[in-house]
Amino acid sequence: METRKVVIVGSGPAGWTAAIYAARANLEPVVFAGGPAESDPRRVPGGQLMITTEVENYPGFPTGITGPELMEQFQKQAERFKTVVHMENVLSIDFSKRPFHVKGETKEVLAQSLILATGASAKWLDVKGQDEFMNRGVSACATCDGFFFKGTDVLVVGGGDTAMEEAHYLSKMCSSVTVIHRRDSLRASKIMQERALQNPKIKFLWDSVIEEIVGDAKGVTGAIVKNVKTGDKKQVPAKGVFVAIGHQPTTELFKDTLKLQPNGYLWVQPGTTKTSLEGVFACGDVMDATYRQAITAAGTGCMAAIEAERWMTEHGI
Repeated sequence: METRKVVIVGSGPAGWTAAIYAARANLEPVVFAGGPAESDPRRVPGGQLMITTEVENYPGFPTGITGPELMEQFQKQAERFKTVVHMENVLSIDFSKRPFHVKGETKEVLAQSLILATGASAKWLDVKGQDEFMNRGVSACATCDGFFFKGTDVLVVGGGDTAMEEAHYLSKMCSSVTVIHRRDSLRASKIMQERALQNPKIKFLWDSVIEEIVGDAKGVTGAIVKNVKTGDKKQVPAKGVFVAIGHQPTTELFKDTLKLQPNGYLWVQPGTTKTSLEGVFACGDVMDATYRQAITAAGTGCMAAIEAERWMTEHGI
């Protein structure tokens, strides 16, 4: 089994950026880019941008670019500098001794250092119409997609801080924002609740859940909403449905080995990408519950590669 200086688990903006920097530093990185998972078929190589249509807030693309196209360019740039890419998932990592044993679906490799860029996935509703209208009115990121709903009525599902942040952001550009929450009170922090409740453009449907997202050939036209206390149903017109019920970091491979933050994301030393284990670094959404943007993920990917290189130099690798 071959031993490599650095193995990157995961792709997306963080993983590919780490690969570009590591390859240019002659570290000859190997990337396990991931693939579809039975538990979540949306988990594809390239991360959440692969289910994002237009990306207009990534610097360098004044006319915008689609998420898949952007990730394709990232990958080609990494491969240009001789990054080895395995388009498969990692099944296990043995952290008990160095070099670390990384076992993929068909490939195995020993790694002197690891960069974890496994990302996080949005939690979705289990309702009819959600998958059909994905990227045609259904989104999990107001910052990414809100621009496309200027002057329209939209729905936000959730009652926590994420939902209130999404609603507040959307209220700046949409005609109205209706928050659908299954309880009669919000779970969000006091300050976020007050901001949303005092916003004249934000309305609330309490004790309610979406039963179906409806639309036509052009996209979403609304949602069928059920009151959980009375059982009454009604169709609420809207051009967009923003699901804001949280994100789930992809930490299954190392949650029993590496230190996690209280919210389940990977812990890193403040201001760095260093995890709780020597020689293991984390970047992107798996360690960032705050920003979750392509540009910030890429930034931490750069940090991880530089810190991995410095760590190996200090240890004579």
